[in-house]
Amino acid sequence: MRKPHSVTAFLPSEEDTADLGGWLAVRLVAGDAVLLEGPIGAGKSHFARALIRARLGRMEDVPSPTFTLVQTYLADVEIWHADLYRLSHPDEAAELGLEDAFSQAICLVEWPDRLGRLMPADAIRIALSASGEGRNVTLAAPNHPDLLAEFARRWQK
Repeated sequence: MRKPHSVTAFLPSEEDTADLGGWLAVRLVAGDAVLLEGPIGAGKSHFARALIRARLGRMEDVPSPTFTLVQTYLADVEIWHADLYRLSHPDEAAELGLEDAFSQAICLVEWPDRLGRLMPADAIRIALSASGEGRNVTLAAPNHPDLLAEFARRWQK
């Protein structure tokens, strides 16, 4: 039997989205890239903020990197949070230093379609979309079957 490459779940509230961020935070290691997909307002920054705070182990001001493009945080491993919405060409992503960060840090990337050739092939992809009062989340991680199985057990109801 083939294992699925993605799993979808419904998160009824913003708290559930934050809980998912905390759940994933402790499972990531240096070199992991999490690509956050979805329209404006889908919860990408909310998810990233919760993940970063959980990994830091403290409440921290975690602004959206919409204007700075990248924010970095030092936990047990460096965390890069990038928002590429304002980029117009993949070469601009290269100028941010993301290619090196992908091999050394935990990277959270909003609007990853702007990465072009820099998109890591083994990235964990999280697609968020509004659904009523909550949101649907699809986790795709073909190179992380144990993570997918654990996600399905914990988040699918």
